[in-house]
Amino acid sequence: MLALFGDMLTTDHISPIGDIGADTPAGRYLSGFGVATADFVNYGARRLNHDVMVRGTFANVRLRNRLTPARHGSSTLLFPEGEPMSIHDAAMHYQSRGVPLVVVAGAEYGAGSSRDWAAKGTRLLGVRAVIAESFERIHRSNLIGMGVLPLQFAPGVNAHTLSLTGREAFDVLGISAGIEPRAQLQCTVHREDGSAQTIQLLARLDTTREAQDYHHGGLLHRLVRQQLAASGPTDVRGLA
Repeated sequence: MLALFGDMLTTDHISPIGDIGADTPAGRYLSGFGVATADFVNYGARRLNHDVMVRGTFANVRLRNRLTPARHGSSTLLFPEGEPMSIHDAAMHYQSRGVPLVVVAGAEYGAGSSRDWAAKGTRLLGVRAVIAESFERIHRSNLIGMGVLPLQFAPGVNAHTLSLTGREAFDVLGISAGIEPRAQLQCTVHREDGSAQTIQLLARLDTTREAQDYHHGGLLHRLVRQQLAASGPTDVRGLA
C-alpha cells in the first residue's frame, strides 16, 4: 500500500496546481538543476514537465496519509522497512523492486475538477489499483484511461472495518483473464502477522469500452493498437 486516505480525497490533493515548495520532491528536483526557488513558479505552470508533475502527485501540503498521520504533504512509509519518506521516493523504491502498488481510500475518491495529471501521476508512480468506497465519475474514467483499476469496497466495508494498517499486501484475482464490466473480483488481504482475509471488490469498469481500455493498459494503448491493426502489415513494419 502506497497510501491510505479518508473520504473526499480530491484531484487537487492528488495533483495540486499551487506553489512548489523548496522542501518537496518537485522542489528538490528543480533545485538539483540549479533552478532558484523564486523560479519554481507552480505545478500548473510546470504541467508539461512530467518529472516535476509525477513528483507533485500526492504532494498537496494539506494531504494526510494515514500511514504517517503526524505529517502533512507527500509522506508515507516504505515497507517492509517501515522507513518514512516522500510518496515519490517510496514509489521509486518499489518500482526498483518490481512491486506494484495500491492506494486505499474512503468515499468520493477523486472529487473535484477533472485534472488529467491526477490519473497520469498515479500511474507513473506505479499504482496499479485504487481501492475506495466510491469514486467521482470523471476521475474514475481517467484512471481507467491510464490503465489504473478502480476497485470498490462492498457496502459497509472499508479500511476501518477491515482494520487496515497499511502494512498489508493485496492479491486481486481474475485480472489477467480479462475483466467483464462491473465484475466482482476476489481480493486476498495478507496481513503482517501472516493471516489472510478474502474480500469481494467491485471492478468499476462500468462499460464494455472501459473494460477494453483497461485490458489494453489504457486508452492510448488501445487506440494505437487499433490504428496499427487498421494500417496493415506493411505500414506496421515501416513503423518498426
